[in-house]
Amino acid sequence: MKLDLIPQIKHTNSNNFFLLSGPCAIEGEDMALRIAEKIVSVTDALKIPYVFKGSFKKANRSRVDSFTGIGDEKALKILRKVSETFHVPTVTDIHTNEDAERAAQYVDILQIPAFLVRQTDLVVAAAKTGKVVNLKKGQFMSPESMQHAVTKVTDSKNQQVMVTDRGTMFGYQDMVVDFRGIPTMKQFAPVVLDVTHSLQQPNQSSGVTGGRPDMIETIARAGIVTGADGIFMETHFDPANAKSDGANMLHLNYLEGLLTNLVSIRKTVNLL
Repeated sequence: MKLDLIPQIKHTNSNNFFLLSGPCAIEGEDMALRIAEKIVSVTDALKIPYVFKGSFKKANRSRVDSFTGIGDEKALKILRKVSETFHVPTVTDIHTNEDAERAAQYVDILQIPAFLVRQTDLVVAAAKTGKVVNLKKGQFMSPESMQHAVTKVTDSKNQQVMVTDRGTMFGYQDMVVDFRGIPTMKQFAPVVLDVTHSLQQPNQSSGVTGGRPDMIETIARAGIVTGADGIFMETHFDPANAKSDGANMLHLNYLEGLLTNLVSIRKTVNLL
Protein backbone atom coordinates (compact mmCIF):
# COMPACT_ATOMS: atom_id res chain seq x y z
CA MET A 1 0.00 0.00 0.00
CA LYS A 2 1.32 3.44 -0.93
CA LEU A 3 1.44 6.44 1.36
CA ASP A 4 -0.26 8.54 -1.31
CA LEU A 5 -3.46 6.70 -0.37
CA ILE A 6 -3.41 8.80 2.79
CA PRO A 7 -4.01 12.27 1.32
CA GLN A 8 -3.97 14.02 4.68
CA ILE A 9 -0.25 13.25 5.02
CA LYS A 10 1.46 15.25 2.32
CA HIS A 11 4.69 17.07 1.68
CA THR A 12 6.85 17.96 -1.28
CA ASN A 13 9.65 15.83 0.18
CA SER A 14 7.91 12.49 -0.27
CA ASN A 15 11.08 10.52 0.51
CA ASN A 16 11.05 11.66 4.12
CA PHE A 17 9.31 9.94 7.00
CA PHE A 18 6.18 11.55 8.41
CA LEU A 19 5.66 12.49 12.06
CA LEU A 20 2.75 12.07 14.46
CA SER A 21 3.56 14.11 17.53
CA GLY A 22 2.08 16.18 20.30
CA PRO A 23 1.04 15.78 23.93
CA CYS A 24 -0.42 12.59 25.29
CA ALA A 25 -3.62 14.37 26.26
CA ILE A 26 -5.15 17.75 25.52
CA GLU A 27 -4.75 19.62 28.80
CA GLY A 28 -5.90 23.00 27.51
CA GLU A 29 -5.87 25.29 24.48
CA ASP A 30 -2.74 27.27 25.30
CA MET A 31 -0.58 24.18 25.84
CA ALA A 32 -1.82 22.53 22.66
CA LEU A 33 -1.15 25.60 20.52
CA ARG A 34 2.25 26.14 22.13
CA ILE A 35 3.35 22.57 21.43
CA ALA A 36 1.93 22.58 17.91
CA GLU A 37 3.62 25.88 17.03
CA LYS A 38 7.03 24.53 18.01
CA ILE A 39 6.64 21.23 16.18
CA VAL A 40 5.31 22.93 13.03
CA SER A 41 8.29 25.29 12.93
CA VAL A 42 10.72 22.35 13.21
CA THR A 43 8.97 20.04 10.75
CA ASP A 44 8.50 22.80 8.17
CA ALA A 45 12.23 23.55 8.28
CA LEU A 46 13.12 19.87 7.93
CA LYS A 47 10.39 19.14 5.35
CA ILE A 48 8.81 16.45 7.50
CA PRO A 49 5.10 15.82 6.84
CA TYR A 50 3.44 16.44 10.20
CA VAL A 51 0.27 15.35 12.02
CA PHE A 52 -0.59 16.88 15.41
CA LYS A 53 -1.45 14.23 17.99
CA GLY A 54 -3.52 14.73 21.12
CA SER A 55 -5.99 12.49 22.95
CA PHE A 56 -9.31 14.21 23.57
CA LYS A 57 -9.85 11.85 26.49
CA LYS A 58 -7.92 9.10 28.24
CA ALA A 59 -10.11 6.07 28.79
CA ASN A 60 -7.35 3.59 29.69
CA ARG A 61 -5.85 4.68 33.01
CA SER A 62 -4.17 2.66 35.73
CA ARG A 63 -5.98 4.40 38.59
CA VAL A 64 -9.49 5.74 38.94
CA ASP A 65 -8.14 9.12 40.11
CA SER A 66 -5.88 9.59 37.04
CA PHE A 67 -6.49 12.49 34.65
CA THR A 68 -8.92 11.56 31.89
CA GLY A 69 -9.52 14.86 30.11
CA ILE A 70 -10.91 18.38 30.14
CA GLY A 71 -14.22 17.43 28.52
CA ASP A 72 -14.74 15.70 25.20
CA GLU A 73 -16.25 18.54 23.21
CA LYS A 74 -13.81 21.10 24.60
CA ALA A 75 -10.78 18.98 23.72
CA LEU A 76 -12.07 18.13 20.24
CA LYS A 77 -12.63 21.82 19.51
CA ILE A 78 -9.02 22.49 20.54
CA LEU A 79 -7.84 19.83 18.09
CA ARG A 80 -9.83 21.54 15.36
CA LYS A 81 -8.32 24.91 16.30
CA VAL A 82 -4.80 23.48 16.08
CA SER A 83 -5.58 22.17 12.60
CA GLU A 84 -7.07 25.45 11.42
CA THR A 85 -4.34 27.60 12.98
CA PHE A 86 -1.35 25.69 11.65
CA HIS A 87 -2.90 23.94 8.61
CA VAL A 88 -1.90 20.47 9.74
CA PRO A 89 -3.96 17.29 10.03
CA THR A 90 -4.75 15.93 13.50
CA VAL A 91 -5.08 12.49 15.09
CA THR A 92 -6.82 11.39 18.27
CA ASP A 93 -7.67 8.13 20.03
CA ILE A 94 -11.19 6.75 20.11
CA HIS A 95 -12.54 4.16 22.51
CA THR A 96 -16.18 3.56 21.59
CA ASN A 97 -18.25 3.37 18.42
CA GLU A 98 -19.88 6.65 19.38
CA ASP A 99 -16.44 8.27 19.69
CA ALA A 100 -15.72 7.42 16.05
CA GLU A 101 -18.58 9.45 14.64
CA ARG A 102 -18.07 12.31 17.11
CA ALA A 103 -14.29 12.65 16.68
CA ALA A 104 -14.52 12.33 12.90
CA GLN A 105 -16.23 15.72 12.84
CA TYR A 106 -13.10 17.35 14.26
CA VAL A 107 -9.98 15.36 13.27
CA ASP A 108 -8.43 13.76 10.18
CA ILE A 109 -7.15 10.48 11.61
CA LEU A 110 -8.88 8.16 14.08
CA GLN A 111 -6.50 6.10 16.18
CA ILE A 112 -7.46 2.74 17.63
CA PRO A 113 -5.61 2.15 20.92
CA ALA A 114 -3.48 -0.96 21.20
CA PHE A 115 -5.67 -2.56 23.86
CA LEU A 116 -8.73 -2.15 21.61
CA VAL A 117 -7.39 -3.07 18.17
CA ARG A 118 -9.13 -6.45 18.19
CA GLN A 119 -12.53 -4.84 18.86
CA THR A 120 -14.12 -5.43 15.47
CA ASP A 121 -17.08 -3.09 15.96
CA LEU A 122 -14.78 -0.22 16.95
CA VAL A 123 -12.41 -0.72 14.01
CA VAL A 124 -15.29 -0.95 11.55
CA ALA A 125 -16.98 2.12 13.04
CA ALA A 126 -13.77 4.10 12.54
CA ALA A 127 -13.38 2.81 8.99
CA LYS A 128 -16.93 3.72 8.03
CA THR A 129 -16.33 7.39 8.86
CA GLY A 130 -14.06 7.56 5.80
CA LYS A 131 -11.25 9.01 7.88
CA VAL A 132 -7.72 7.65 7.93
CA VAL A 133 -7.54 4.87 10.54
CA ASN A 134 -4.37 4.33 12.56
CA LEU A 135 -4.33 0.86 14.10
CA LYS A 136 -2.00 0.47 17.05
CA LYS A 137 -0.59 -3.04 17.31
CA GLY A 138 -1.64 -4.69 20.54
CA GLN A 139 1.19 -5.29 23.00
CA PHE A 140 -0.02 -8.89 23.01
CA MET A 141 -0.19 -9.34 19.23
CA SER A 142 2.26 -10.54 16.62
CA PRO A 143 3.08 -8.32 13.63
CA GLU A 144 1.56 -10.94 11.31
CA SER A 145 -1.78 -10.82 13.11
CA MET A 146 -2.21 -7.14 12.32
CA GLN A 147 -3.07 -8.10 8.76
CA HIS A 148 -6.52 -9.07 10.00
CA ALA A 149 -7.04 -5.70 11.68
CA VAL A 150 -6.07 -3.96 8.44
CA THR A 151 -8.49 -6.16 6.50
CA LYS A 152 -11.35 -5.07 8.79
CA VAL A 153 -10.74 -1.51 7.61
CA THR A 154 -10.29 -2.26 3.92
CA ASP A 155 -13.29 -4.60 3.87
CA SER A 156 -15.28 -1.62 5.16
CA LYS A 157 -14.44 0.16 1.89
CA ASN A 158 -11.73 2.35 3.42
CA GLN A 159 -8.23 2.04 2.00
CA GLN A 160 -6.80 4.77 4.23
CA VAL A 161 -5.21 2.70 6.97
CA MET A 162 -1.86 2.52 8.68
CA VAL A 163 -0.39 0.42 11.48
CA THR A 164 1.60 1.65 14.47
CA ASP A 165 3.96 -0.56 16.47
CA ARG A 166 4.13 0.51 20.11
CA GLY A 167 6.22 -2.33 21.48
CA THR A 168 5.45 -5.75 22.90
CA MET A 169 5.06 -6.72 26.55
CA PHE A 170 8.25 -8.13 28.04
CA GLY A 171 7.43 -9.63 31.39
CA TYR A 172 5.06 -7.60 33.54
CA GLN A 173 6.69 -4.16 33.63
CA ASP A 174 8.58 -3.55 30.43
CA MET A 175 8.21 -3.19 26.67
CA VAL A 176 10.47 -4.25 23.81
CA VAL A 177 10.38 -3.45 20.09
CA ASP A 178 10.79 -6.34 17.68
CA PHE A 179 12.09 -4.45 14.65
CA ARG A 180 11.36 -7.45 12.43
CA GLY A 181 7.74 -6.34 12.70
CA ILE A 182 8.26 -3.18 10.67
CA PRO A 183 9.04 -4.85 7.31
CA THR A 184 6.48 -7.55 8.11
CA MET A 185 3.63 -5.10 8.64
CA LYS A 186 4.68 -2.94 5.68
CA GLN A 187 3.31 -5.76 3.54
CA PHE A 188 -0.17 -4.79 4.79
CA ALA A 189 -0.08 -1.00 5.26
CA PRO A 190 2.21 1.98 5.93
CA VAL A 191 3.92 1.45 9.29
CA VAL A 192 4.58 3.94 12.08
CA LEU A 193 6.88 3.33 15.04
CA ASP A 194 5.55 4.73 18.30
CA VAL A 195 8.84 5.50 19.98
CA THR A 196 7.69 6.90 23.31
CA HIS A 197 5.03 4.31 24.16
CA SER A 198 7.50 1.58 23.24
CA LEU A 199 9.59 2.83 26.16
CA GLN A 200 6.85 2.64 28.75
CA GLN A 201 7.29 0.63 31.92
CA PRO A 202 3.67 -0.19 32.77
CA ASN A 203 2.06 -1.90 35.75
CA GLN A 204 4.10 -0.11 38.39
CA SER A 205 2.98 -0.71 41.98
CA SER A 206 2.28 3.03 42.32
CA GLY A 207 -0.32 2.83 39.56
CA VAL A 208 1.63 5.39 37.50
CA THR A 209 3.36 4.16 34.34
CA GLY A 210 7.12 4.63 34.21
CA GLY A 211 9.38 4.97 31.18
CA ARG A 212 12.84 5.25 29.63
CA PRO A 213 12.97 8.59 27.78
CA ASP A 214 16.77 8.31 27.68
CA MET A 215 16.30 5.62 25.01
CA ILE A 216 14.05 7.66 22.70
CA GLU A 217 16.75 8.53 20.16
CA THR A 218 18.09 4.96 20.12
CA ILE A 219 14.68 3.46 19.30
CA ALA A 220 13.81 6.22 16.81
CA ARG A 221 17.08 5.76 14.91
CA ALA A 222 16.50 2.02 14.69
CA GLY A 223 12.98 2.60 13.41
CA ILE A 224 14.21 4.78 10.56
CA VAL A 225 16.92 2.28 9.63
CA THR A 226 14.46 -0.62 9.54
CA GLY A 227 12.11 1.23 7.20
CA ALA A 228 9.36 2.83 9.29
CA ASP A 229 7.23 5.13 7.12
CA GLY A 230 6.38 7.33 10.08
CA ILE A 231 7.49 8.11 13.61
CA PHE A 232 5.15 8.70 16.53
CA MET A 233 6.45 10.61 19.56
CA GLU A 234 4.66 12.29 22.42
CA THR A 235 6.27 15.53 23.53
CA HIS A 236 5.65 18.28 26.08
CA PHE A 237 7.41 21.44 27.24
CA ASP A 238 7.16 20.16 30.85
CA PRO A 239 7.01 16.35 30.87
CA ALA A 240 7.46 16.14 34.63
CA ASN A 241 4.15 17.93 35.12
CA ALA A 242 2.25 16.51 32.14
CA LYS A 243 -1.07 15.04 33.17
CA SER A 244 -0.53 11.78 31.27
CA ASP A 245 2.50 9.68 30.25
CA GLY A 246 5.08 12.27 31.31
CA ALA A 247 7.55 9.55 32.34
CA ASN A 248 8.24 8.47 28.75
CA MET A 249 7.71 11.73 26.82
CA LEU A 250 10.34 13.64 24.89
CA HIS A 251 11.00 17.15 26.18
CA LEU A 252 9.99 19.61 23.48
CA ASN A 253 13.41 21.27 23.67
CA TYR A 254 15.05 18.10 22.34
CA LEU A 255 12.74 17.58 19.37
CA GLU A 256 14.63 19.62 16.77
CA GLY A 257 17.96 17.92 17.40
CA LEU A 258 16.43 14.47 17.30
CA LEU A 259 14.45 15.07 14.12
CA THR A 260 17.49 16.60 12.43
CA ASN A 261 19.43 13.41 13.14
CA LEU A 262 16.57 11.21 11.93
CA VAL A 263 16.30 13.14 8.65
CA SER A 264 20.03 12.62 8.08
CA ILE A 265 19.66 8.90 8.71
CA ARG A 266 16.67 8.69 6.36
CA LYS A 267 18.65 10.40 3.57
CA THR A 268 21.44 7.88 4.01
CA VAL A 269 19.03 4.95 4.01
CA ASN A 270 17.42 6.26 0.81
CA LEU A 271 20.79 6.08 -0.93
CA LEU A 272 21.28 2.40 -0.14
